Amino acid sequence: MSTLSKISKKVILLGHFGVGKTSLVRQFVHQKFSEEYLTTIGVKVDKKQIPVADRLLTMIIWDIEGGAVQSKLPQSYFLGAHGIIYVFDLTRPSTYGRIEDELAYFRDLLPKASLQIIGNKKDLLGAEELARFEREFSGQCDFLSSAKTGENVETMFAGLGGLMLAE
Repeated sequence: MSTLSKISKKVILLGHFGVGKTSLVRQFVHQKFSEEYLTTIGVKVDKKQIPVADRLLTMIIWDIEGGAVQSKLPQSYFLGAHGIIYVFDLTRPSTYGRIEDELAYFRDLLPKASLQIIGNKKDLLGAEELARFEREFSGQCDFLSSAKTGENVETMFAGLGGLMLAE
């Protein structure tokens, strides 16, 4: 009987206030969703093990508080991060209007970290809005997700796990 080799990787979730970072983590780790908005102050750390290829990956997930000026966050939050999930709200253009500038800052800070860009709250878009978004942002977003329904939540974390282990 073979056993999977074990490895741990630090993942940070970044994005503006209210985009659903905490809800995505809750859905991934606990398979729960709440309509109640809880502001993350500082950082909240969770972890979950998932099988990726021939390994058992422990994701140590840092849910970092949102903000328009994330460059003001303590740089200690970013130390040792292997992966970044950048989340924006599909229903609020202000959360993705300057996404390239925001991502450039994090890429400079963590040049070797794997990155997934997630458009969250897909469940709040109608079919026409969703089709327009997919046309306009094709190739700029890795996954469209819904923390509420769970759509693409496991897939995006597993995808990031694969990217981190491929390095």
